[in-house]
Amino acid sequence: MTVMQKVLAAALVAAIAPCAWADVVVVVSAKSDVASLTGEQVSQIFLAKSSSFPGGGAAAPIDQDEGSAPRNEFYTKVTGKDAAQLKAYWSQLLFSGKAQQPPHVADSAAVKKAVNDKAGGIGYIEKSAVDATVKVVLAP
Repeated sequence: MTVMQKVLAAALVAAIAPCAWADVVVVVSAKSDVASLTGEQVSQIFLAKSSSFPGGGAAAPIDQDEGSAPRNEFYTKVTGKDAAQLKAYWSQLLFSGKAQQPPHVADSAAVKKAVNDKAGGIGYIEKSAVDATVKVVLAP
């Protein structure tokens, strides 16, 4: 491969990489009283710094499996933490006994089911998976 071909290949990969990120949105049950949240409020809930929604009501975050594209995008955009930083963060909290990591499910379909089954459920899914069962409260 010539130098020019390598440069072109690298440029192509760089152009395609953002397309690999799905647009992620934060959702609650369509029946929830929560209308919208800020990124800071969502971050506080998912990092176990807050256990309730603004204005009251328990918040029960639902995570997606480690290594999934939606999870990586969500935490990078909303909390500013990448996968390694997040792992270190939770290791410290779990070791100290200060918090428990949110339960996690396999994919967006499972998140939609979980936020509807659990009182105060809040999760994140690909924007393309939004349907009438959930309400978008943040589109980071």
